[in-house]
Amino acid sequence: AMAGLAAEQPELQALFDGSAYGPASLTDSDAGASGGAIPAWLQSRFAALVGDNEQAALFDRAPLDIRLNPKKADESAITETWPEAEVLPLSGAYRLPTGTDVENSAPYNMGQIEIQDMGSQAIIAACLSGAHPKQVLDMCAGAGGKTLGLAAYLTDDTRIIAADTDRGRLSRIEPRLQRSGVRNVETILLSPNKEEEALGSLAGQCDLVLVDAPCSGTGTWRRNPELRWRMTPKRLDQTVQLQARLLDLASQMVAPGGRLVYAVCSLLDAEGGAQADAFLQSHPEWRDIEVDLPIGRPYRKGTLLTPYHDGTDGFYFTCLEKL
Repeated sequence: AMAGLAAEQPELQALFDGSAYGPASLTDSDAGASGGAIPAWLQSRFAALVGDNEQAALFDRAPLDIRLNPKKADESAITETWPEAEVLPLSGAYRLPTGTDVENSAPYNMGQIEIQDMGSQAIIAACLSGAHPKQVLDMCAGAGGKTLGLAAYLTDDTRIIAADTDRGRLSRIEPRLQRSGVRNVETILLSPNKEEEALGSLAGQCDLVLVDAPCSGTGTWRRNPELRWRMTPKRLDQTVQLQARLLDLASQMVAPGGRLVYAVCSLLDAEGGAQADAFLQSHPEWRDIEVDLPIGRPYRKGTLLTPYHDGTDGFYFTCLEKL
């Protein structure tokens, strides 16, 4: 009854809705809140190219990117469904307005498209630039986003192996493969710290190995801002050690003349350029190779992608060739 009385008498409304005690509305002269703070211990660990503007952009709202599946459709599947789709610099990549209901669309359910950040699509392009592998290992496949991307551009007689230690994430690949019409992908569940036992038969046999290594996730803060508070110096050191071990293990799977692509969704030097430098110094039978992409900047034997410069999640990746 009292609430009804307040509704009829606006001067009483503030007693019931709390507006008199809330923060005042922003005026035109007031600055909006900043995207977020970066833990002090991490500030000095970013790649040299990641300055103040770059760091601020880590908290911008992430866009909605999709990738065309060329085995099931051409660009008309996207442009006819979403005339407003932005054509991105990378072949097959498009950007939709944030909030677009992609997963209930016909192109998605027919396997004609996948939701995938343009940065991840760039890593797929780097894997295949000038290469025609017949046996591929995605060693940290997760839920299979990059596995699907590789399969979309490779012939059906290519053998693709998706491996991971996370049973839950790996199990999500199968329905995605079925929807995309991919039939040449095998999955291998790895045991942590015993990966070489399951991968032993592939030693020296793969034309392409992708290591999308576990990392701090600093390049995905705009999607997962809580990650900055979960990382600690000790945990970062442990992650860097794991990355180095996985990179070394992956190198053992590559055939002579084959390609190894190491990638992290991180902008920290220790996880990116420093890993590439250390690997090349200790493995003289390898060399870094350049790939021609329309996005990204060269950085420490590899390529750096950032939200500010490229409109992607933050990534570092390097392409290496076994001599």
